[in-house]
Amino acid sequence: MTERKLKLALSVYGVGGPGQHSLWKDPRIPKDASIDIRWYIARAQQAEAAKFDALFIVDSQFINATYPAHYLNRLEPLTLLSAVATHTTHLGLVGTASSTYNSPFNLARRFGSLDLISGGRAGWNVVTSFDTGTSRNYGLEEHLDYATRYGRALEAVEVVRGLWDSYEDDAFVADLERGVFLDPEKLHALNHRGEHFRVDGPLNLSRSKQGQPVIFQAGVSEEGRNLAAQVAEGIYAPGEDFESAVEYYSDVKGRLASVGREWDDLVILVGATPVIASTDAEAHRLAREIHEADNDFDRKLAAFGRAFGAYDFSSLDLDAPFPDLTAQAERGGRTRAARIIERAREGGLSLRETVEEFTQYTPSPFIGTPTTVADTIERWFRGRAADGLNLRLRTPDDIDRFAGEVVPILQERGVFRTEYEAETLRGNLGLKLPENRHTVERELAGAVA
Repeated sequence: MTERKLKLALSVYGVGGPGQHSLWKDPRIPKDASIDIRWYIARAQQAEAAKFDALFIVDSQFINATYPAHYLNRLEPLTLLSAVATHTTHLGLVGTASSTYNSPFNLARRFGSLDLISGGRAGWNVVTSFDTGTSRNYGLEEHLDYATRYGRALEAVEVVRGLWDSYEDDAFVADLERGVFLDPEKLHALNHRGEHFRVDGPLNLSRSKQGQPVIFQAGVSEEGRNLAAQVAEGIYAPGEDFESAVEYYSDVKGRLASVGREWDDLVILVGATPVIASTDAEAHRLAREIHEADNDFDRKLAAFGRAFGAYDFSSLDLDAPFPDLTAQAERGGRTRAARIIERAREGGLSLRETVEEFTQYTPSPFIGTPTTVADTIERWFRGRAADGLNLRLRTPDDIDRFAGEVVPILQERGVFRTEYEAETLRGNLGLKLPENRHTVERELAGAVA
């Protein structure tokens, strides 16, 4: 059995995403970073030099003027990653795309193309979109409710995976003597008829060397955990503290057996924002300064509305009781919104008090000297709180410091790789190569005959 190794991904937010609202003011950050492909290529090459597993690109398709700077002006993920693919050789390339506002055929073709362009390094982060305003960008008056979005997501992944298996791996014989390019028996239409989609197929694209792009997902609700157990191969998980991370890890992995999957069929990456300094005290001082720069009350109030479908709290009386936004929560980020509503109701909190309570400074577990941060990462990894981290490192200097001072400690302890194990994202994550379903059926039929 291959020794388990820590996995590391890098999330980049250009001029500043959630929790990094003031990043654009940093002199080390170009003011056009979020739309400069050269900036992304350079960050990807930093990550690859440090032997990271993947570059992780988040996305959304709705904004208003209160959104973080990066959200206001950023590149489309698949276009971005296709360019990065041509300047990297081992780094995985994970893009976010909504199953609510994309057709499965289009998703299959775009991610399949990235997989071939990159030589088998693509991943799809499946999201259901909780910004209710997105619906109006796609000609719909209302955002789909929670259950419908998750039902659609499950079916979308099934359809996309079916389309990725349109060609068996040896379909293109390219036999000059016989004048045969394609073995037609190795091409398969999907003919899917489901609750949300009708897709004939086949997809006009062959499989890559990793078989299919890796499916990532994020979700803490019951529906999100079930979806993860059914389809996810990688999860972007919360990581506020060790105990809750262990609970999440155990719960989600514990659901795999019931759907015929094994413990190691899923890699869980915890979101982490390390702050590193020469002393633990200095690192904590710096982390608090960053938080305070990013979280004046008006900024916090504006960001608070995202869980409720970009609800605008600015016109409400801050000292009145927190409003009943149950309907907005159902079509937004329901899990967090429901927790906010329940706490405000139980505590009799005003809008101001609710915002302050849910946005107060809470130190990340990954703050301190390089040794302190490495100790924490090792504890989380060995303690089965995570298989790895999805790192939100603010600046190129922060990436260099983590790569140059934390990674060597993890390598010396045998926690993290010193060289890539494979050429594909799936191979480096230790995930199985998915066999083409039609090839499996053919082989089973032959064995029975």
